[in-house]
Amino acid sequence: MGESKMTKVLYTGSFDPITKGHMNIIEQVSALFDEVIVAVLQNSAKQNSFFTIEERVEIIKELYDRVSNVKVVSGNGAAVDIAILHECKAIIRGIRGLSDYDYESQISQINRDISEGMVNTICLFADPKYQSISSSAVKEIFALNKDVSKYIDPHVKQKMLLKRDGVLSGKIN
Repeated sequence: MGESKMTKVLYTGSFDPITKGHMNIIEQVSALFDEVIVAVLQNSAKQNSFFTIEERVEIIKELYDRVSNVKVVSGNGAAVDIAILHECKAIIRGIRGLSDYDYESQISQINRDISEGMVNTICLFADPKYQSISSSAVKEIFALNKDVSKYIDPHVKQKMLLKRDGVLSGKIN
C-alpha cells in the first residue's frame, strides 16, 4: 500500500471583510481536503482597506477556531509562492460568473507554469444565494448605513460596527 498523504490546499483573498460567499467556499473546501490554509493578502488594486490584514486574520481565526483543519495566515506576494511555502497541492478559487472564469483560467495556467506543475487551481462555486456578494459591495452598503446581515456573519458585522465606532482601532469617540 502507498503512503497516506495529507492534501493541503490554499484559499487566498483580501477578505476585507470575509463574506458568507467566502465562508461557503471555506466550508466546502474543509469538507473535501485534509487542511485548508486561508491566506489573507493585501489587494494592491484596492487602496482603501476597511480592516488591517492583522484584523482580518484575527476575525477569520475567530470564525474558524473550532474547525481543526482550517488554518489562517497572512501573506505577501504571489499566491503560488504562498502555496509552495505551505506545501499546498492546489489553490482554491471561488467563481461567481463567466468573467471570473476567464480571469481564473489565465491565472491558473500562469500558476502552473511558475510552480513547474506543482500547484494546480481548483475553482468552486459558492451557493447561488452567495454568488453575487463581494467584499467591495458589502463595504459600500455598510458605508451607506444599510443592513449587511444577509451578506456577512454576525461576528463580522459586529467587528465592522466596532471598527466604524473606533473601538478596534483604539480610538474612543
